[in-house]
Amino acid sequence: MKAIVQPGAGVGPVVQAIRRARTAIDVCIFRLDRKEIEEALAAAVVRGVRVRALIANTNTGGESNLRKLEQRLLAAGITVIRTDDELVRYHGKYMVADAVLYVFGFNFTKIDIDKSRSFAIATRDQRTVKEALKLFESDASRQPYTPARSNLAVSPETAREVLGRFLGGAKKSLAIYDVNIQDPAMIKVLKELAGKGVQIRVIGKLKEVIANVTVRRPGALRLHVRAIIRDGTKAFVGSQSLRKVELDKRREIGVLVNNPAVARQLMQVFESDWMPAEEAVASAS
Repeated sequence: MKAIVQPGAGVGPVVQAIRRARTAIDVCIFRLDRKEIEEALAAAVVRGVRVRALIANTNTGGESNLRKLEQRLLAAGITVIRTDDELVRYHGKYMVADAVLYVFGFNFTKIDIDKSRSFAIATRDQRTVKEALKLFESDASRQPYTPARSNLAVSPETAREVLGRFLGGAKKSLAIYDVNIQDPAMIKVLKELAGKGVQIRVIGKLKEVIANVTVRRPGALRLHVRAIIRDGTKAFVGSQSLRKVELDKRREIGVLVNNPAVARQLMQVFESDWMPAEEAVASAS
């Protein structure tokens, strides 16, 4: 298991993952304006890799660009599938390249990769890779997704349960990146943990003021990551905030990190972001 930290890692790890593929690439795209990634996908087809792209049916202000992207990928020999409109939004970002799953907190865009704090996780865990492929097939064929046990947190099917259990397992500390924590049930869990003495720090925004929970606004970096580091040894990285709509009404995907070395790496980044972050008071509005 490996972590990709943005900004800093740049577009290179994504392009390299595509270039290493020899058999198949399945990629779910919400936004893409990095030509390097598009060209790498086209080159994969030329060398005989089966490439399928599941592209969001819509996103805010970018529908025309999505349709143009579809046409360019089709012209390159890539199989293009458009997501359904059954859910409010298909916002998950992930790729399976041969036997490796990449779960991205960032879009394939200049602003997310070059100017925003975000993470991605690469894993070879067979059960989790298999589950991601099953999710891709379900959404590509517009069939119901029936989850099995894995390290994935998939909205709306499993994320609420998986993330509630993950938060609830904290013994000492939670370090949270989240642009907007609003979900009442998740806030209740945070209140209970804070009452038990768990140290909770949030970089982002929290709807309610919670005693003993410290919230700071992001510093100079734009915040696009959704991540939770628990007790410094386990973590979650994904596309869903702790908001009702993202847990219950949108397609979002995240992954649990059980690798202590990777969790510590993410914790180090959090600590570096925490120091320059501005102190904030959570608003109940």
